[in-house]
Amino acid sequence: ECAFHSHPESQIPNNIQETFLSDRILKAARVVYSTLMERNPGLIRDRKHHLKTYRQCCSGKELVDWLMKLNDCFQSRSQAVGMWQVLVDEGILSHVKQELNFHDKDTQFYRFMEAEFELNHTTNEKDSKDEELQESLALLIQMGPDALLTMILRKCPSQRTPEDLEVIYEELMHVKAVAHLSTSVRKELAAVLVFESHAKAGTVLFSQGDKGTSWYIIWRGSVNVITHGKGLVTTLHEGEDFGQLALVNDAPRSATIILREDNCHFLRVDKQDFIRILKDVEANTVRLEEHGKVVLVLEKRHLIVNLNYPPLRYTVMSGTPEKILEHMLETIKLETNDPSVTDFLLTHPVFMPYSQLCAALQHQYPPSEGTDLEKAAYALNTKQKVVKLVAHWVALYGLLLRDNPVASEFLESNCPFAVLYEIFKADHKAVNVMLPVDASVSDILTTLVDPERDYTPVKEQLGPEKSTMDTLEQMCSKDIASQHTSYDWELFMAMHEVELVYYVFGREKFPGSTTANLERFVRRFNEVQYWVVTELCLCEDLVKRAILLKKFIKMAVVLKEQKNLNSFFAVMFGLSNSAVQRLNKTWERLPNKTKRIYCAYERLMDPSRNHRAYRLTVAKLSPPYIPFMPLLLKDMTFIHEGNKNYTDKLVNFEKMVRVLPSV
Repeated sequence: ECAFHSHPESQIPNNIQETFLSDRILKAARVVYSTLMERNPGLIRDRKHHLKTYRQCCSGKELVDWLMKLNDCFQSRSQAVGMWQVLVDEGILSHVKQELNFHDKDTQFYRFMEAEFELNHTTNEKDSKDEELQESLALLIQMGPDALLTMILRKCPSQRTPEDLEVIYEELMHVKAVAHLSTSVRKELAAVLVFESHAKAGTVLFSQGDKGTSWYIIWRGSVNVITHGKGLVTTLHEGEDFGQLALVNDAPRSATIILREDNCHFLRVDKQDFIRILKDVEANTVRLEEHGKVVLVLEKRHLIVNLNYPPLRYTVMSGTPEKILEHMLETIKLETNDPSVTDFLLTHPVFMPYSQLCAALQHQYPPSEGTDLEKAAYALNTKQKVVKLVAHWVALYGLLLRDNPVASEFLESNCPFAVLYEIFKADHKAVNVMLPVDASVSDILTTLVDPERDYTPVKEQLGPEKSTMDTLEQMCSKDIASQHTSYDWELFMAMHEVELVYYVFGREKFPGSTTANLERFVRRFNEVQYWVVTELCLCEDLVKRAILLKKFIKMAVVLKEQKNLNSFFAVMFGLSNSAVQRLNKTWERLPNKTKRIYCAYERLMDPSRNHRAYRLTVAKLSPPYIPFMPLLLKDMTFIHEGNKNYTDKLVNFEKMVRVLPSV
């Protein structure tokens, strides 16, 4: 049986911000209800189900169908379900049997609380109704994912669908308390987490000396940790956890936990599930020992079904560098590229320097027993695998390997042959040239073009003294945005994935490495951001400044359409700069439609829930797109600082694998 404590948030507006938000939701609900009554009043009618009549209600499926037809901004039915769930959480839409979750089904009926919330109280101005409807839907769509996630967490674990588990797992990836856990453990947790909420500050969750029955993760709010004799020891906040020690040691609670504020939400893992997950992980873990020491730890996992690899296979969790490499060579397939090999090659500088890797690759792992024919066959197979791995290494790093003398010498000794390069010039015509495999960019350019001439700084590089409004006036927003995107793609493609690894782990740890392309791309964000601020502040004419402000907002719209999220956020951060926000008379001159567009995009900058609004937007995009680089680096840094490079003197390869999805 599933049990959880739940209190509708609308009943406990614990601060001004929540009260204001509830008022906005109520206003939006009135607009949506008014539109429903005007365009499709037949949805609300008496329903019969199992010989029982339910008065004046709608079915969940019909409400979702109506929303999908009403506006094309709904990209999936789950998005519409999330919007209705917001109204259910607020008590504005009520299930006929008082259930807390909204269901997209014909047999689930819901009633609008018309009298209680005065839903018929709306504006009579016809011209503004469409605008109000768009604003209302935008607000509810923004809040929908959180409501949908809470709804999923409220479900009994046994009733969660695979899609539900994936949503919870994605959210757990950004929770501090489970950042150090392996992928398999987080997936196990997603299946057993139980939602629990408490309304009032001062509520005692458990007391010192109580029997340990659960592990808690703070989802929302904060708690005080109090012990006998010491009083208040510390305060725990959103993303932190407590209660694990008593379960691991099978001991009484060592402290008392008291809610610090109203309306706290928790994710709870019961003791039996906690112990089972630990046992499952141990049962699926294989440890290889040499001379009494563990040298490799493998974990059996269910992977995405691939024709080239079995769905259940062992993956590296940790190990010595040499053993990890040996495992990669043993399991590598000559005809395909294994993602784990890519992870290893992109992160090897962290735990296995070039000199160590090259020396290990030159050692062919000769067999200790067998006939001469068997030894020859084994050596040939091993050499083929080494060549496969080296080819993959060269494909990933390219000319970066030339800057490392050890790698360059290794490649020269093993690959002395020239290869055919297909070079594309500016006119998109290809030129084929024969060059050594480690040829530098300058070597290639000298065969194609004249040496680049020297440039001297110009006056404009010292900083602008007047606005370039006259020039910008002659260009449309789409052209400006397209130029930005074209240049950003040029910078982005020049950057190598391994530069992200160098940057996050610390460039000083990798002698001879470079992160110049990445740093240039990061600087580009600041350049665009302050370019927007500078142009607006240097424009002295109020009318022209308002036109320029509108142009920048339109430019942000185009950048988002072009999937250039880095420049999109740079422009939006520039517009939200305090120097620009203080230009009240300029903002007043903007048309209402432009203001609404800006407000809608401003919500994407909301940093709450670890930039959840941005992450949901990115999840809907299909590649290729230019990501918001500062947040990408933040995610990688979060994983890097939250996990050690070595565990028990073994390389924490699980950490390397988790860093790479961001790359």
